[in-house]
Amino acid sequence: MKLTNSTLFFLISLFCLSPASASSSKPQVSDGSTILFTTIGRPTFEFDIFTLPTNKRPPSPADEHRLTDGTSINFNGHFASPSPALISLLPNNSRIQPQDSSLVHLIYVTERYGTPTLNYDVVHNDNSGSRVRVPLFSGENQHNGMSVNSMKDKPVLSNKYLVYVSTHENPGKPMASWAAVYSTELKSKSTKRLTPPGIADFSPAVSPSGKWTAVASFGEKGWTWSFIEKAIGSDIYVFLTRDGTQRVKVVEQGGWPSWVDDSTIYFHRKSDDGWISVYRAILPKTGPVNTKSVTIQRVTPPGLHAFTPAASPNNSDFIAVATRRPGSDIRHVELFDLKKKEFVELTRLVSPKSHHFNPFLSPDSSRVGYHTCRGDATGRKTPRNLLQNIRTTSNDLSLFRFDGAFPTISPEGDRFAFLSFKGVFIVKSDGSGLRQILPQMGFGTVWDPVRRGIVYTSSGPGLAPGKSQIDILAINVDATNPSTAVKKLTTSGQNNAFPWPSPDGKRIVFRSARSGTKNLYIMDLEKGESDGLFRLTSGNWNDTIATWSPDGNWIVFASNREFPGTLLMNLYVIHPDGTGLRKLAQNLTGGVSMHPMFSPDSKRIVFTSIYAGISAEPIATPHFNVPSSEIFMVNLDGSGLTRLTHNSLEDGPPMWFPKIKATGDVAWPKRFGPSCSIEDFKTPNTTGKMEVNKRATMSMCVVPSQ
Repeated sequence: MKLTNSTLFFLISLFCLSPASASSSKPQVSDGSTILFTTIGRPTFEFDIFTLPTNKRPPSPADEHRLTDGTSINFNGHFASPSPALISLLPNNSRIQPQDSSLVHLIYVTERYGTPTLNYDVVHNDNSGSRVRVPLFSGENQHNGMSVNSMKDKPVLSNKYLVYVSTHENPGKPMASWAAVYSTELKSKSTKRLTPPGIADFSPAVSPSGKWTAVASFGEKGWTWSFIEKAIGSDIYVFLTRDGTQRVKVVEQGGWPSWVDDSTIYFHRKSDDGWISVYRAILPKTGPVNTKSVTIQRVTPPGLHAFTPAASPNNSDFIAVATRRPGSDIRHVELFDLKKKEFVELTRLVSPKSHHFNPFLSPDSSRVGYHTCRGDATGRKTPRNLLQNIRTTSNDLSLFRFDGAFPTISPEGDRFAFLSFKGVFIVKSDGSGLRQILPQMGFGTVWDPVRRGIVYTSSGPGLAPGKSQIDILAINVDATNPSTAVKKLTTSGQNNAFPWPSPDGKRIVFRSARSGTKNLYIMDLEKGESDGLFRLTSGNWNDTIATWSPDGNWIVFASNREFPGTLLMNLYVIHPDGTGLRKLAQNLTGGVSMHPMFSPDSKRIVFTSIYAGISAEPIATPHFNVPSSEIFMVNLDGSGLTRLTHNSLEDGPPMWFPKIKATGDVAWPKRFGPSCSIEDFKTPNTTGKMEVNKRATMSMCVVPSQ
């Protein structure tokens, strides 16, 4: 495989992933500490939900209206019919008239609290006047055993029942997705799981009568690397909405179902000619329903990609689809005229350079909704956050999302160091004083615990693909002479990376390939590389990303020693003298677990992993070609594995420190980094083979491997 920049970023991001698995024996956090982490690319996903009329052809920018607040990340909407059950959720003083055609009743996913959850808004369809906003799961931690920070996604309302995806239940198997479909009665909040145990279901759609629900399902399959090239690894199942029974597979290899009537489902799949296209499944009205009795018809022609279809009840005139046309890397929303078999362009005529995701139609087909990232162009009201406070289930643990990779806080608590593609930076804890301290890309940051103002990282000219000229650097961020601020601690250039100092500041542990294989070394900072080097691990495998426990007794690291030559990584601990080596947690075997770090009391470890596979249907999510990564913590003895974050993106390297001063979000004084820099997947149509295409943002998680 040619190691392009895109492929390099993919390999980087794969090693940043995090598994999702909770245990009934949760670690007790009592030291009031803080975990910092990065969600890869999220600061650029400034999604809001917009709408266009379907009868205005061609549309103009004046026809488009933003329906969501312009402050939080909002996506995956659903136009709801204003049933009595839905209207009953509104405040008594809202005075909403269900028959008022100027109002839009929108249910959607919002990350207003850091984790995707559901909201119900009533807003004027011309974006005038005030809106009424109702959080649908504001008390979820008190009801139905739902975790306060579990992901909620892809809502659809059927009369008095809300059907959606949630990740609050642990299937108890490595690499098995937590995503399952649930139904909640709006008034009583009574919730029922519709997905069988051990099954992963995504993207529910309810038939017009409300009788049937269709889902894209991986069945009992976990996430596999082959999904990267398949793009769609799911099948479509149908079951009774009331209780999940009479479940039957109706389509092999299909995703994102949408009903037009109780016997017709639109969906997308990858065709034999390499194009992702929309298909129609016609279910028999009598007799058995299965994959053999269902009629499958291709709807959209070859020559472009068409996916995530949206139908409206009993509308035989058109469907809405997202498309990727040849020569374009941008996905747009179009209508497909079912009678003329022609596309009608919409969003490209309004905003040609912005991605538009996951269209949905109003019940009367007069309006199409979608989410897109426009950044400041649509008047977003808040700047990006340096820190975003994330809700957690613990009163003693603070969880903050940081706008930058590998964030570490100085011992004095006044400055952060972090990475971006533009180099290594420091910034004050209030977001001010942003300053570059290294112009080239680095791997990892950590502050010296004793010497004020010293930041360790690793970098070098070998960050180009196919090279590995990486060395450990010590940067004096307070040096008056910038030319002498950077000191090389290693000189061999043999893939020396990810340094971490001992608590007393006398030694550092790092990864090096100087012996021909990537193992761990400890270096005495006073004696240096020539006289003070101790090889901590050895073997023909990859030992990497080690951190020291604050009490000095342990070093934790990631290794593929159980599966040499593969991407499968597990966590291990070892004493600094080389004794006591053991695997940290048996139930992580077979996945990718990386970036471990001890808690301030040295009793727990936070890390990333792909233990929970994917959390959303891949092609509907930006950067869909890797499993969603989550942050976990586990006790030093391997017990108490607990999932901390839930989303469909990649949560990157977590860092655990004594409690920081911030108690809420901290905004940048001015914008840092790109806005709306979203890179979509690529699928060359000549061979039909999925090309791995990577992100414009950075994960910075993996070891340079060449």
